[in-house]
Amino acid sequence: MTKYVIGLVALILLVASVGSYNGLVKLSQAVDSSWAQVETQYQRRLDLIPNLVSTVKGELILKNSTLTDVVNARAKATSITVDANTVNNPQQFAKYQQAQSELGSTLSRLMMVSERYPDLKSNQQFAQLMDELAGTENRIATSRRDYNNNVQQYNTTVQTLPTLIMARIGGFTIKPYFQADAQANVAPSVDFSK
Repeated sequence: MTKYVIGLVALILLVASVGSYNGLVKLSQAVDSSWAQVETQYQRRLDLIPNLVSTVKGELILKNSTLTDVVNARAKATSITVDANTVNNPQQFAKYQQAQSELGSTLSRLMMVSERYPDLKSNQQFAQLMDELAGTENRIATSRRDYNNNVQQYNTTVQTLPTLIMARIGGFTIKPYFQADAQANVAPSVDFSK
């Protein structure tokens, strides 16, 4: 009789363990999938920048370094190797986030500078690129929000009992959130006197 009780308890523990493990895998996959969406939107922004730079160059020659800053920020953002494991490497994740924040900041400065040039603002290609870029920035924000929501659900599950035990055994670790850029609450400064 005790063999049956021990066997039943072992079976219950096995089923619970498998369920916990499978739940962690599903949550981890949701984080990875939402990370892929973030990458896709950032890549879309990177792909728009060369056309934007060409259009701006064709219309004007900026007297300041804003256009050069955009090109350099794009180069920096593309130089960082990113893959599915980036979400498991806090240092690599932070470098990636920092490069994307710098690129976003330089694009904001370019948009502010472009306000000073009516011919550029009336350029249909520039207007279309600006609309696409604005849409992409919205998609980035949405993708980052979705990613953070999935990370929250995953991290909560990884840190709570009884799943915590299976998470440690299975090697499931905390994943980083996207954080607001430290400069996010500071408007970019543009000096038109140059």
